Amino acid sequence: MPDTHAQPGDMSGWIGRQEVLEDEVALPIVRRLAALLDQDPMQYRRGDALPEGWHSVFFAPIARQSQLGPDGHPRKGDFLPPVPLPRRMFAGRRLRYLAPITIGAEIRRTSTIASITPKTGRTGQMIFVRVDHVVEMDGKPVLTELHDIVYREEARPGAGAPPKAEAPVELPTPDETQVYAPETTHLFRYSALTYNGHRIHYDQPYTTQEEGYPGLVVNGGLHALFLHEMARRNLPGGRLGRFSVRNVNPFFVNRTGELRCKRAEDGSLSLWALNEAGRIVAQAEAAAEPGEMV
Repeated sequence: MPDTHAQPGDMSGWIGRQEVLEDEVALPIVRRLAALLDQDPMQYRRGDALPEGWHSVFFAPIARQSQLGPDGHPRKGDFLPPVPLPRRMFAGRRLRYLAPITIGAEIRRTSTIASITPKTGRTGQMIFVRVDHVVEMDGKPVLTELHDIVYREEARPGAGAPPKAEAPVELPTPDETQVYAPETTHLFRYSALTYNGHRIHYDQPYTTQEEGYPGLVVNGGLHALFLHEMARRNLPGGRLGRFSVRNVNPFFVNRTGELRCKRAEDGSLSLWALNEAGRIVAQAEAAAEPGEMV
């Protein structure tokens, strides 16, 4: 529980707070996700191993309607700390896959607030909150996930767009490329699967007028999901042990970007999601062995 004796504005008492959620890796949800990824849904059966990355559609927030904030997220001050900045987005995640998750299994996630860090960036004041997750099946850990959430100040007009002066970066020649062009139906179906009520993914007036973006924002989790799929295609055996992704710039719906993958000599992968101007939207690293994440 948070420290009730902490000074106003001091959120250090929230560090160490935990939340435990339970879910079932339901076959209908798995098949719906397969359909979103344009795969044959019926190839997945109970007892099969869940592809890495697909766990992200489980443990969806189930806040009551009256407990949502103005942005559509569950209100702060329940599990997440009452950060005084209004805009919230996922900055990145680092995952270790310790054992396969079985479709049809019951799973349990313990989440711990690990750190709360104020920073200053080009868009103003920010606060990063790191949440550490451990997912268990049959009482044994099957994956760990370090999740970074960033809170920002109120948006200024045009603040959500990448700087126009930012030039595309030079990247190594990829081993695989894929067109990446999320449409509104991608956003709707992914948000429905994850029960994500964040209005920047479906409410155009709110997104442009309140958050300052030029259009609906593609979910960062969707980038991560497509990069997971590309990583599995490029790893021996098609299984992931370690994956990390960092969201760099927003990407907007109905624009055409590209996914890229480059294999290193040791077999690990570097991956990128690029926008229509060739700027990095998200960058990721993947490997077959779990290794350590810090």
